[in-house]
Amino acid sequence: MNIGIASEKSGLPSKTIRYYEDIGLLRPARTENGYRDYSADDIHRLRFLQRSRSLGFSVDECRQLLSLYQDRDRDSADGKAIAKAKLVEIDRKIAELVGLRGLLHHLVEHCHGDERPDCPIIDELAGEGLVQ
Repeated sequence: MNIGIASEKSGLPSKTIRYYEDIGLLRPARTENGYRDYSADDIHRLRFLQRSRSLGFSVDECRQLLSLYQDRDRDSADGKAIAKAKLVEIDRKIAELVGLRGLLHHLVEHCHGDERPDCPIIDELAGEGLVQ
């Protein structure tokens, strides 16, 4: 099948499919005239990559996961280790966002929001604020 059909079946834009091919995550067959010819297995790999990316895995992590997927002698511990590392990263990002939310909430609560020039939000951004 051509890239348009592969895009439709995988739910990925053609540009993304070409990118995955460029970086070696996918190697579709080529027809005699040089056009890409995607197989059902290629579509399955593209869906695997799409789901992996939607869970926040990086391209390199997707490469590792795809390698594990294709290795029928794999240890499930390898996949689990990659997923656990991703969970640690997500938890760190959540904690960071909670901290940012708290700081911003504090600044908004302490700003009068009137015609006066005093503004703890601007002061904080300038490095002169309440929280340092």
